[in-house]
Amino acid sequence: MANLGFQGPADLTLDVKGRVAMPARHREVLSAMGATKLTITKHPDGCLLVFPPAAWEDFAARVMALPMESIGWRRLFLGNATEVELDGSSRMLIAPALKEYADLSRDVYMLGMGSCLELWDKRRYLDQETTVRSTPMPESVRNFIL
Repeated sequence: MANLGFQGPADLTLDVKGRVAMPARHREVLSAMGATKLTITKHPDGCLLVFPPAAWEDFAARVMALPMESIGWRRLFLGNATEVELDGSSRMLIAPALKEYADLSRDVYMLGMGSCLELWDKRRYLDQETTVRSTPMPESVRNFIL
C-alpha cells in the first residue's frame, strides 16, 4: 500500500484541543515511510495540506524555485507551514491559525491525495465538491478518464 501513497477519504472529529486522529490506512503509509512528523500548511482552496517529510521537502523546494513574482504564494505555503509530531494516540495538533484559516469545526474530512493529505472542514468540502461537479469538466480530465 505504501507505494500508492495516500488515497481515500475519512470522516474524522477534531477534538476540543484541536487534535485529529490519523486514520489507520494513512498511519500504515506513514509507518512504511518511517515518518512521525508532518508539515501542515494552507491550501488556496481553504483546506490544509498535510505532508510527510520527504514530500514536504520536494514541495518546499519547488515553491522556493518559483520566481519572485510568486512571493505571495511562497508566503502562503512556506510562511504558514507548521511541523507537528503525531502523539502516542496518532493524533496531530492543528495550530490555531491553521484551524481558523480552514474554518475547521468538529466534523472534518481527510482526503488522501497521493503524496500528501488534505484536511477540510466537512461542510466546506461538500460545498466545494458540489461546485466542482456543477462546472464543466476540463478537457484534460475528460480525455484522461473517458
